[in-house]
Amino acid sequence: MISSNLKTQENTSQAITLSRWLAGEYSSVKYTLEIPRTNPHIRIFFRPLPYIFFGGLGFYSEQIYDHDPWHPHHQNVQRIIPQGDNVRIENYALKDPDLHTGAGQDLEILATVTPESLEIREGCAIIFKRQGDTFVGGVEPGNKCLIPRRDGSMTYLVSEVEVTQNTWISRDTGYDVNTHEKVWGSTNGLLKFDKIQDFSDEIPDISIL
Repeated sequence: MISSNLKTQENTSQAITLSRWLAGEYSSVKYTLEIPRTNPHIRIFFRPLPYIFFGGLGFYSEQIYDHDPWHPHHQNVQRIIPQGDNVRIENYALKDPDLHTGAGQDLEILATVTPESLEIREGCAIIFKRQGDTFVGGVEPGNKCLIPRRDGSMTYLVSEVEVTQNTWISRDTGYDVNTHEKVWGSTNGLLKFDKIQDFSDEIPDISIL
């Protein structure tokens, strides 16, 4: 059972704003056309979950290559937690991602995602702080968001994220846990996405709960 943190927090306004800005479908097509050989067309879905799921705000997210939508590159669930002037987004993995593929686009599939189907990704929360018309975020301190590689070595994740009302900009980089040298990540800078569909009307209205 995942208990609610939302009502016990004094400041929820930033969490609500970030959630409303985040909810939607994003596309990299504009930037793909600029450098098509190295920037594939990627789409990202942040689909709001019902209030009852976390007792607060949450999302199912899915990242797909446009040419192969049924084999997602990433599938996660996010829990939004107000944290003073900041917003903490906890990340959860799906125990069986294939069962929920397409949930970003299909509400019937989305309904198959339950709290029991999740495993928390320890050390992988993203902490956001608002800076004017942008929320800027990064992985929580500690280098504990571990990503194993196929060769058996272990890396830790460093994420840089910027969210506005209409854009998602990010870069994920993996570093060796022992040498702290960069092992994987974008070689073309930050990945940029424009919102092409707005799901903010699906955000629960916590003001009346």
